[in-house]
Amino acid sequence: MASTMRTSAPVRVFTTRAASRRTVVVKAADEKKRIVIGLAADSGCGKSTFMRRMTGIFGGAPKPPAGGNPDSNTLISDMTTVICLDDYHSLDRKGRSAAGVTALDPKAQHFDLMYNQVKALKEGKAVDKPIYNHVTGILDPAETINASNILVIEGLHPFYDERVRDLCDFKVYLDISDEIKFAWKIQRDMAERGHSLDSIKKSIESRKPDFDAYIDPQKKHADMIIQVLPTQLVPDDEGKILRVRLIQKEGKKLFDPVYLFDEGSTISWIPCGRKLTCSFPGIKFYYGPDTWYGEDVSVLEMDGQFDKLEELIYVESHLSNTSAKFYGEITQQMLKNSSFPGSNNGTGLLQTIIGLKVREVYERITSQTVVPTSA
Repeated sequence: MASTMRTSAPVRVFTTRAASRRTVVVKAADEKKRIVIGLAADSGCGKSTFMRRMTGIFGGAPKPPAGGNPDSNTLISDMTTVICLDDYHSLDRKGRSAAGVTALDPKAQHFDLMYNQVKALKEGKAVDKPIYNHVTGILDPAETINASNILVIEGLHPFYDERVRDLCDFKVYLDISDEIKFAWKIQRDMAERGHSLDSIKKSIESRKPDFDAYIDPQKKHADMIIQVLPTQLVPDDEGKILRVRLIQKEGKKLFDPVYLFDEGSTISWIPCGRKLTCSFPGIKFYYGPDTWYGEDVSVLEMDGQFDKLEELIYVESHLSNTSAKFYGEITQQMLKNSSFPGSNNGTGLLQTIIGLKVREVYERITSQTVVPTSA
């Protein structure tokens, strides 16, 4: 938890007229090392589930700030604070409509304020952060956020501004293929919200130019990328079976890439049989070297899904450099979060591994040991 800090006179930072009431409250910095994790993804790509998996590794259930705005997007747990970068919209919903821009457009973001506040939190200072109200579409009055051991900034633009990007100690991108994104949106908006297929297609098409221009290019900056793709095991137009890839940059000082069987080799493995129960069409793993935007990477891939989550420990026994504290910790975390979406396929498995990598990064930077949480 963040230590108690002496309060000095606040320093007010005035920005654009839309954000003039927002301030940065500065407190005396301490010597404690903190880390910033960046998570980039399009809307509806599973950021919330990923956050719950990752923060759970550090203990405590993430909750909004006590006694604050019930529409706050901030989540605080024992060691982590998760900030939604939608809070740094410089234009509210009506303002974007009047300006003819989407929420994906950098023109609708307040990067100066974002940079100043993330920097302040990393330095151990408290900030008064704005709140973007997703219900009303307006900017609510600011909330005071104190520094924590681990700050997670998640949203559309964590790596777009070079200043903010450089504050991140570890960067993750959730890369959902167009086919899967479309299948998920149809499932959610048609089944749960009564939208028509035509309206869903128009919504996706209207966002795609800005996504391609401003969001997708950020993945080249990530240290780890989770790609969610259609299965190659059987024809599947509904996105029910997923092929999920973990792309890991090589040569990083703060983490070691996970590998299957033999580091640096190219492995194709079908584990179904006596030790792993797999219904049709089964499970296939792949591991091998590759390149990503000109950089060396290693790729761990899972296609298919588990029948019995407890049998994951058999797969875990063949993985190395997972950053687990003990044999079976990945399986334990997966079982603890078995109700989360993706728990029976590669999204849950690879998100859990990234969570353990975040712990590894924290320990290497701070020289502090994190005690594993119980199931």
